[in-house]
Amino acid sequence: MRYLLPLVTALSLGSVLPAISQESPVVVELFTSQGCSSCPPADAILEELAEREDVIALALHVDYWDYIGWEDPFGDPAHADRQRAYAHKAGRKSIYTPEMIVQGETDIVGAKPMKLSKAIAEHNQRGAPVALKIAREGDTLKIEAEALEEVSGPVILHMVRYVPHRTTTIERGENRGKTLSYANIVDGWQVLGQWDGAAPLSMTAEISGDTPVVVILQSDEAGPILAAQRLR
Repeated sequence: MRYLLPLVTALSLGSVLPAISQESPVVVELFTSQGCSSCPPADAILEELAEREDVIALALHVDYWDYIGWEDPFGDPAHADRQRAYAHKAGRKSIYTPEMIVQGETDIVGAKPMKLSKAIAEHNQRGAPVALKIAREGDTLKIEAEALEEVSGPVILHMVRYVPHRTTTIERGENRGKTLSYANIVDGWQVLGQWDGAAPLSMTAEISGDTPVVVILQSDEAGPILAAQRLR
């Protein structure tokens, strides 16, 4: 395991979208790096999770291990910033890889399939406090949400794009000589705005390309994930 020292337009959609459903997949975020020798088992677990319909598995490759000899081609400093926000929220003074965050709340250190499976099941059983539905028409993503119980704002609307699969032959660093496969590699993360949860939400966002899109509604910057949906 690797450790790093302290851180630091609304539109009416009418009948365009189907009736909103309370069903919402559980979001699992893996903070990983090709420069981390402990990460391949966690990457393999995420690859399995990527096949599940009840889970939205997202691989956020960080860049803070690039200095040890191999620059992760999928690394993004914004991913480390998101990980730091989770650490700050939890009162932790360091970040590390591999780390999984389940539904914005449950921290899984390393590759622990039993603990991860339990966390996913528990979050599945709770049900989502917000009903969310998304649909795409060309380059327009239509988003509709409604609180099913009282929601304390602000709720942050995230739009995520990811690459379903890539394989990399690593030439240097701790994983030198290995050819590893990766699933659901995040390559775009955009904050669309905020919602107070008081009235139903209807809005659109512009999108392009054919990679999958995920919409996440999250309490505050690094709080619990209230709902998420995906279009593949």
